[in-house]
Amino acid sequence: MPNIKPVSDLRNYNEVLRDIAVGEPVFLTKNGRGRYAILDIEEYEKTKAALKLLGELSRGEQSGKEQGWLDFDDIEKMLGVVDE
Repeated sequence: MPNIKPVSDLRNYNEVLRDIAVGEPVFLTKNGRGRYAILDIEEYEKTKAALKLLGELSRGEQSGKEQGWLDFDDIEKMLGVVDE
């Protein structure tokens, strides 16, 4: 279940920070609406890395569509891992 608190609870930020765990951010509301999310730095780094990976995969897919796809054998040759 999500951990949701009003932003005014930040007056006692130690209690808010105590409720943060990896994979379980604390969501802060302002005027009854979701406004902020506080998450563990490890979770933030994982999310950031996942977004970067998705961006690179998207670029690769677009490149394949525009310039054509490579055969697996061609990739092995480029990497120098061909068994001869």
